[in-house]
Amino acid sequence: MTAPASGATPRRVPSRKPDEITGRAFDPRLLGRVFPFVRKHGRALGASIALLPVISAFEVIQPYLLKIAIDEHIAPHKLAGLDTLGLLYLGALVGQYTAAFGHNYLVQVVGQRAMSDLRLTVHRHALRLSAAFFDRTPVGQLMTRMTNDIESLTEMFASGIVSLFGDVIRLGLIILVMFRTDAKLASFSMGAVPVLAVIAALFRRWVRDAFREIRAKLSRMNGFLQEHLSGIKVVQAFAQEDRVAGEFAAINREYRRANASAIAADAALYSVVEAVGSVAIAALLWHGGARIAAGSLTFGILVQFIEYLGKFFAPLRDLSAKYTVMQQATAAAERVFALLDTTDLDGGTGDQASRERLESEPTPQTGRANSSANSSANGGANSSADGPADLRAPHVADGGAPTVEFDHVTFGYHPDRPILRDLSLTIAAGETVAIVGATGAGKSTIIKLLPRLYQAQSGTIRINRKNIQNLGLAELRRQIVIVGQDVFLFSGTVGENIGLGAPDIDQARMWEAARRVGAHRVIEERAGGLDAPVVERGANFSAGERQLIAFARALCRDPRLLVLDEATASVDPEFERLIERGIAALMRDRTSIVIAHRLSTIRRANRIVVLDHGRIAEEGGHDELLARGGVYARLYRLQMQAGRDPAAVAAE
Repeated sequence: MTAPASGATPRRVPSRKPDEITGRAFDPRLLGRVFPFVRKHGRALGASIALLPVISAFEVIQPYLLKIAIDEHIAPHKLAGLDTLGLLYLGALVGQYTAAFGHNYLVQVVGQRAMSDLRLTVHRHALRLSAAFFDRTPVGQLMTRMTNDIESLTEMFASGIVSLFGDVIRLGLIILVMFRTDAKLASFSMGAVPVLAVIAALFRRWVRDAFREIRAKLSRMNGFLQEHLSGIKVVQAFAQEDRVAGEFAAINREYRRANASAIAADAALYSVVEAVGSVAIAALLWHGGARIAAGSLTFGILVQFIEYLGKFFAPLRDLSAKYTVMQQATAAAERVFALLDTTDLDGGTGDQASRERLESEPTPQTGRANSSANSSANGGANSSADGPADLRAPHVADGGAPTVEFDHVTFGYHPDRPILRDLSLTIAAGETVAIVGATGAGKSTIIKLLPRLYQAQSGTIRINRKNIQNLGLAELRRQIVIVGQDVFLFSGTVGENIGLGAPDIDQARMWEAARRVGAHRVIEERAGGLDAPVVERGANFSAGERQLIAFARALCRDPRLLVLDEATASVDPEFERLIERGIAALMRDRTSIVIAHRLSTIRRANRIVVLDHGRIAEEGGHDELLARGGVYARLYRLQMQAGRDPAAVAAE
């Protein structure tokens, strides 16, 4: 978790985990938040709701037709007109199921469209969340939010809210017709309703807790699977299959137990309602039979009431299923909107209005042509990366190589354990600075703060004397390209991974970039060239090949500010020689920050900055630092003795 930037409004972070959320089975507040996604499909939803009274009317009229057939035709043995009643009954059935088809189709369409919109909203929001949020949130948990949880909200429309609304209409019509037909018999028939209300209240908490537990266990299972399947190579390399299988078996067992509790609650509620319904019908037969014997009730009315009671108890028998759907939907909505309410946004300042304003500002064009034009406009002042840059270089205009300033910056991934401590560092326009130091000294942290992947607890970072907090994220990040050691390739093609969807990057530009870094050999060896397939995470390419593709990706963008984070660590010496000329050309007229273990890369820098426990221990040129006989000289001598790089020795 990152602390807000200086002067920013502190962000509120929920104290409970997403899977520990509790609440009511039916929360109007959550429903109100879902409604905007449904409102745009209001016509289809209105049509589906309008069909509910039609369905109920056709269903309620059927027992009435049976009553007429028995009392007016079958009992008195008058068959004339009975065929007409039969056709009317058939028409009522056809009308009921036709209207039900239309209703179900429309409500499913509305649910799918609305939840598709919600899923897109959640996904867009997740893309804007900070790196710190992803550090502390399992990816499997986020996947559950965007898949299972939103799917539960879809079911809420089909089998939840709209279905409950239809049940209310049906039950209301049944009660109305029963009391209008025989109020005394209707009152007797409704005697089971209070019993059912008590039963529903008793089962409510059981069902709610059971399904909350299911969601929590499912989220944990998804997180475990995502983590261990992504790290399957480590699991297999260290022969941890049995241990991981045992842990998953325990998680799976807990998930099964949670489902068993929900199944027990569902089956118990269904059985109890079924039993109460059967007792109610038996009581109705006893009471109605006595009245028929006394001559105060017809057999047709008794049959009508038995039919109505069957239809009355049908939705109550399904109450457990509907309650389950609502429980799932409520728990899912709580989690989904908790994610949407997360204010730990990427580069956020804690001020939503300010953040939206900054991110909506027009972004200057920083493409290849623009960079080249700016390079020419600067008159080649920094046309060579071979000599030291003037640290007193004047402020350059936007579009050229920028100056970078870290002004008393303090940051820690945990606020009470700072990684950078009151760090001040100025990098002149066009300068190449190499940063070395032991593991944990803060090298990689510096380049994570620069594009606002994390927020400094105190201090200011400036590019061209502009506080990066006052720059829109798109504007800021288009100026920076970071090439790291752990290259991520997306499934698709080589060309798609180099261009990353940029409309101004064509295949000719990709090939040119690939040639400059030596990646063209890798691409030409693949069938299809730039159209060669890339499997998930680039698993069909070696680490060195992925690194070369990453360099081509960076070259295509001609960044104003280049950051190399141990970027040649996975490249063979043969490949390294191929890309050295490309790296030198890429650094020309650009400000570059290099974190490297290899001496050749460090020597290429105009200046070397040595970090020690989050502070600058010393800085200067390679020869200057050796002559000084300080930390760098000691590391260098150790490297020479061991035949290793100074930073590699320092990391030990």
